[in-house]
Amino acid sequence: MARVIVDVMPKPEILDPQGKAVAGALPRLGFTQFASVRQGKRFELEVTGEITDEVLLAARQAAAQVLSNPIIEDVVAVTIAEDDK
Repeated sequence: MARVIVDVMPKPEILDPQGKAVAGALPRLGFTQFASVRQGKRFELEVTGEITDEVLLAARQAAAQVLSNPIIEDVVAVTIAEDDK
């Protein structure tokens, strides 16, 4: 089956406690290259049949209305899974 990937991230002005916790742990584990971390969500939507422009539009609408909370999150990407292109 083909898949559409939806990536959602907290808005920049929203506190990200999970990202902050990971950012604090990384240097203690020897990963000193990273200045900050933001944690988001990834959804994989399986599609029966081809991924058409209509399917991508429906995925964008679902992302905006169901998969994200527009008050605190941004939909940052709606893409076709690499192995489905």
